This record gives sequence, structure tokens and C-alpha cells, in this order.
Amino acid sequence: MIQTESIHHVSLAITDLEKAKHFYGTVLGLAELDRPNFDFPGAWYQVGSQQLHLIVDPDSETLRTSGINSRHGHFAIRVKDYYQTLVTLKEGEIDVVTKPDSKSGFAQIFCMDPDHNLIEFNVNQTNMN
Repeated sequence: MIQTESIHHVSLAITDLEKAKHFYGTVLGLAELDRPNFDFPGAWYQVGSQQLHLIVDPDSETLRTSGINSRHGHFAIRVKDYYQTLVTLKEGEIDVVTKPDSKSGFAQIFCMDPDHNLIEFNVNQTNMN
């Protein structure tokens, strides 16, 4: 049996590094990490104790051709404040789908990055103000 400890990182293919860095670094405020000198462009970010690795691949595409659908493949980031996260995304003019009363037991906000990768932000519903 494999004994797991945690997810170390999520890796996403992107097509435009500057747009992605603006979204993840400026809008979301994630701290950029030093990245090894690979022979392809990208960026790494710290997300709590895990990491997000962005890899530039001009031929990359997501399966998403329509709007935000929470049933599509995504990764989730646990946040401390649901409402502050929502305000930050709206100030960044990011389209969102909100589910503050989700049956999952945690309040959810879904959005897409510039390459249509789907992201969920969530907080335990008992911690909502």
C-alpha cells in the first residue's frame, strides 16, 4: 500500500505566462517561488503548504468550452474568509459561481483562470460570518 502524506503540488498547463502570473500572483495574491531553470517557461506558487506549478504549453487546452461548471475537473484551495475571497475576485473582474450553502458542508466559490482551468475556493460553512 502507498502511504501518502499530502498533495505536494498541482500542475496546470497554461498558454500565456504573463496573463497567468497576473491572475495567480496579482489577483489571487499567491507568493511566487523560485523555480528550477527548466528548458520551458513557467512559474511556481506557494498555496498553504502545497504548491501550484504552471507550465507554458502553447498547444494546451482544457476541456472547458462553456462557462463555469462545478462538476468539471478542478482543484480546490481552502481559504480563511469566504466573503473577502469573493470581494477580491470581483475586484479583479473575475467571473464566479458561488455556492455559500453547498451540500458539501463547505461554502464554495468557483472561477476560471485565463486558460479556463477551474478553481474552487472553499471554507467550512461553520466558519462563515
